[in-house]
Amino acid sequence: MDQAERLRIIKANQQIKPMARVITVTSGKGGVGKSNTAINLAIQFRKMGKRVIILDADFGLANIEIMFGAVPKHNLCDLIYQGKNIKEIITWGPMDVGFISGGSGIAGMSNLSKDYLNYIIHNLVQLDSLADIIIVDTGAGISDAVLEFLVASGEIVLITTPEPTSITDSYSLLKALSRHPRYQAETTAIKMIANRVSKEEEGQILYNKLNAVVSRYLKIPFVYLGSVPQDDKLQQAVMQQTPVSLQNPNAKASIAYENIAGKLMDKEAISIKQKRGMAAFFSHIISGRKSGE
Repeated sequence: MDQAERLRIIKANQQIKPMARVITVTSGKGGVGKSNTAINLAIQFRKMGKRVIILDADFGLANIEIMFGAVPKHNLCDLIYQGKNIKEIITWGPMDVGFISGGSGIAGMSNLSKDYLNYIIHNLVQLDSLADIIIVDTGAGISDAVLEFLVASGEIVLITTPEPTSITDSYSLLKALSRHPRYQAETTAIKMIANRVSKEEEGQILYNKLNAVVSRYLKIPFVYLGSVPQDDKLQQAVMQQTPVSLQNPNAKASIAYENIAGKLMDKEAISIKQKRGMAAFFSHIISGRKSGE
């Protein structure tokens, strides 16, 4: 089956159905609070009445399930290779935030037959009717798998800390993304969160430094969402496998996540980015793997 036929299958499953907003959370290096950010944003969106599902695409690591204190019975591999349906592979965490463990299932999707691919996409598209927002938590760093998720997403949230290595790795990730053959600057919104800052001004300074080199050398749109402060209460929540936004809503970090979620739900922010839905998201990944890019 050629690439065009695969895309026809995906488009056939997209017929005038609700499309979820897909937000991809990523970072240039590990250990900067990426998965924690994904979870707490999900909780804040739920508090706003939005239905949220997290796709844990950090293959080899189980950060989301560890932080939720829940062990999924099934993952994406079970849908692709064991015939499970989409609802069977969703694990429901605090405040009914759903999450799907990606496993290594996506890697083999381009090798599936036409009929089976149709079955998989039909299931994945159902996520659009189960969630208003789907948060994709990628692996950290610059890998082919991470870049495929980023070029498939119309909305990217980059997590950076004031550490020099985090700043340089964030720039390297954006550089690799800008050079990817399927990256489209005009249809991709990239937004930065400064994590673990000592004060709010430090986050703005961090963004200004990174944006100066990004705008000069990469010339890609790059906006600032806000900062999350160093907070002992956040670390306590992590140790207790509970999102700080639930355990301590008045913590400094919780308030910061609430403010950032509010910015992401701002009418202007939503109108800028057209909802792609999961069918379009996975069409990018499948076509990219097929073409060998």
